Amino acid sequence: MDVGQYLGVFLDESKEHLQGLNDNIMALEQDPADENCINEIFRAAHSLKGMAGTMGFKRMQELTHHMEDVFSDVRAGQLKVNGDMIDQLFKCLDALEGYVTLISDTQDEGTDEHQDIIDALNAIRTGKAAGDAAPAAQADAPEEAASADAGKSEESGPAWKSIKPDKSARESIEEAKNEGKNIFGATVNIQESCILKAARAFLVFKGLEEIGEVAFSDPSTQDIEDEKFDLSFSMIIVTEESKEKVEEIINHVSEIESVDCGPYDLSLAGSEGDGDAAAPKAEEKPATAEVAAPAAAAAPAAEAQAKNEKGAEKSGKKPAGKPAIARTVRVDIDKLDVLMNLVSELIIAKNSLISAATSEKSDGGSVNEQIEYLESVTTNLHESVMKVRMVPIDSVTQKFPRMIRDLNRSLGKPMELTMTGEDTEMDRTVVDEIGDPLMHLLRNSADHGIEPPAERVAAGKPETGQIFLHAYQDGNNVVIEVGDDGKGIDVEAVKRKGIERGIITPEQGEAMSEKAIIGLLFNAGFSTAKVVSEISGRGVGLDVVKSKVESLNGEVDVRTKLGEGSTWIIRLPVTMAIIQALMVKVGGETYAIPLDSIQIIEDVSPSEIKLVQNKEVINLRGSVTPLIRLSKSLEVESTQPEDANMVVVIVKKGEQQAGLVIDEMIGQLEIVIKPLGKLSNKCKFISGATILGDGEIALILDTNALV
Repeated sequence: MDVGQYLGVFLDESKEHLQGLNDNIMALEQDPADENCINEIFRAAHSLKGMAGTMGFKRMQELTHHMEDVFSDVRAGQLKVNGDMIDQLFKCLDALEGYVTLISDTQDEGTDEHQDIIDALNAIRTGKAAGDAAPAAQADAPEEAASADAGKSEESGPAWKSIKPDKSARESIEEAKNEGKNIFGATVNIQESCILKAARAFLVFKGLEEIGEVAFSDPSTQDIEDEKFDLSFSMIIVTEESKEKVEEIINHVSEIESVDCGPYDLSLAGSEGDGDAAAPKAEEKPATAEVAAPAAAAAPAAEAQAKNEKGAEKSGKKPAGKPAIARTVRVDIDKLDVLMNLVSELIIAKNSLISAATSEKSDGGSVNEQIEYLESVTTNLHESVMKVRMVPIDSVTQKFPRMIRDLNRSLGKPMELTMTGEDTEMDRTVVDEIGDPLMHLLRNSADHGIEPPAERVAAGKPETGQIFLHAYQDGNNVVIEVGDDGKGIDVEAVKRKGIERGIITPEQGEAMSEKAIIGLLFNAGFSTAKVVSEISGRGVGLDVVKSKVESLNGEVDVRTKLGEGSTWIIRLPVTMAIIQALMVKVGGETYAIPLDSIQIIEDVSPSEIKLVQNKEVINLRGSVTPLIRLSKSLEVESTQPEDANMVVVIVKKGEQQAGLVIDEMIGQLEIVIKPLGKLSNKCKFISGATILGDGEIALILDTNALV
C-alpha cells in the first residue's frame, strides 16, 4: 500500500501528539501522581507508535515503543515518576521531534537508532540508576562534544573552490570579468550557537548586494532561505570592491564564526556544473503550515536532527525535496458553512446582475442595485475568508513553557513563565514567522535578563525570576509583549559600547535621548560575545529580531528600567493578505499607503517648510516633522508645480513620524496584497503590489522603510 498520500496527515498528527506529550510530561513533573496525565501520555505514545509503524518508520516506532513501555510500568504501579525519568523522557521527545523534522524535509527518518536513549529508558525499567546507562549518563556533554567534532571534521580547504556554477551563472561571471570587475569566492561559517541561521545568511546577502551581486551560491538561495543548510554556505561574488571590503561586510554580520574569501577563477569549476544547487527547486513542495521546526526545542532537538541528517548521508541517500504536503489550516465547520452560504449568495448576485444587464426592461438603477448587492456579498466573503486564515498564536507559544523549563535547569536559575492572550488570532502566515523572534527574546530574558538567585535576593527581589509573554489585539494590530523582572538595560553601558565601537561619537552620545541609545541595541555591531558579558547580552540577535518583525510590516520597541526589568513590545498587523490603504499618485503612477500607519493628511504651503541640518521639516502642532518627497525617493518626476501647495500624508513608526509628500490623493480602498518575491529585494520602499479594479497594478509603499 502506498502510504505517501497520508504523509501530511501523519506529520500534522505527530506534531500534535508530541506537543501533547510535552505538555503532559511537564504537568506530570509538577504532580507525579496525576493518573489522568499518565493515561494521556500512554495513549499519545501508543498512537504515535502505531502511526509510525503504519508509515514504515521503524526507528521512530521502536523509540516510541520503549517510551510506551516505561509508562505501561508507571500505570501498573511498578515505577515511580522522578526527575531522572522526566529528563530522559524529554530527551526521547527531542529525538522524536528530530525524526519528524527529518521526515518532513526528506520523507526519510534517517539511520540514527538513538540507542543511548533506549538504553536509558530500559535502565529506568530495570531499576538501574540513570548514571548506569552508558551514553545517557553524560547527558548533554557528549552531544556537545560530538557537535564540536563534527564542526572540526570538515574537509580542509575553502569550500568555494569546489563550486560549480550553472550555465547562466558562468555566462554572468564571464561577462563581469570582461568588464574588469572582481570575482571572489567566499565560504561563510556561522557560529554553532546561532539560532536564526537563515536570517544571518540573509543579512550577508543583503550587505553584499550593496557593493555588487551574488552570482551563485551553494546551497541555492532558496535552500538558504528555508534554512536547509548546516553551518556554512559558499558564494561567488561579483563586485568592484576589494577582497578586504567583502570580508568586512560579511564579518560585520553578528554570529559569523569566520569567512574564507579569495579570487575566483572559472577554471576551478572544471566543466560546466549541472546547476543542481541553483535550480529553483521545481521538485520541492511547500511544507505543512504547522510551525516548521520545533520552535522551543532546546539544543538536544537540534542535535538529534543533525544526527539524523548525518545518518542519512552515511546511508547514501541524498535528502529529497520537500514532500508534496499542502499548507494546511484546520477550520471550524461553522466557518465553512458561512463560506458556503456566501458563495451561494455570490452565485445569486451574479445571475441577478446578468439578468438585469440583458433584460430589455432593465434600467441603470436595477443594475446599480445588483452591483451594490454584489459588493456587500464580496465584502462579507472577504471577512469570512480572513477568519478562516486566522489561527490562535498558541500554536507558537505552547512550546515556550518547555523551553523555559529546560533553561531553568541548565542555567540554575529558578524562573516562571506567565503567558496571557494565547487565544489571540493572527493570520497564519504571520504566526508561522513570529515564532523564532519570540523564542529569541524569551531566551534573552532567561539567560541575560534574570539575575542569579543570590543576586536577586541581595536586591530585595524574590528568588524566582518572572518572565512573561502577553498578547492582545489593538485595532488592526496584534501586540505581543515579552519581558522579565530582571536587571534591565544599563543605558550608560550601551552608550559607552556604542562609542567604543565607533557607531556614535561621544558628542552624539551626549545629545542622544535614552530611547535613542537603547535603539543602538538593534545594531548588528552589538551582537558579539563580548557584549554579552558587558551589557547583559541585550544586543545579541536583536538586529535579526528587528529585521524579521519589520519584514512582517511590524515594529519592535523596548521599555526598560535599570534593576527592575525590560519589556520588548512587538506590534504586528493582524493579516498580511487584505488591508485598507490610501491610494495616491506620485509622478503619474498610483501607489498604496497602508492606512494603519497614517496619522493625518495635511495641506502644506511651500512657505511652511524649514530647513534643519539641510533637511526639509514642517512644524506640525508644535512638533518638528521631517518631510520625505516620495518623487525623489521613488526617482520619478513630480507632476506638481514647485510653488503649489503640497498634500502631505503624516505617517508614524513607533514614536517617530514623518510627512510623505504626494502629488495627488485618490481615496481609501480595500486592497489584496500580492507579494513580489525577489523582484522587490532591490527596493526597500516597496512591500508588495495590488491589482486595481481597472486591471492596473499599484505598488504598496512600506512606510517602516521610509520613516
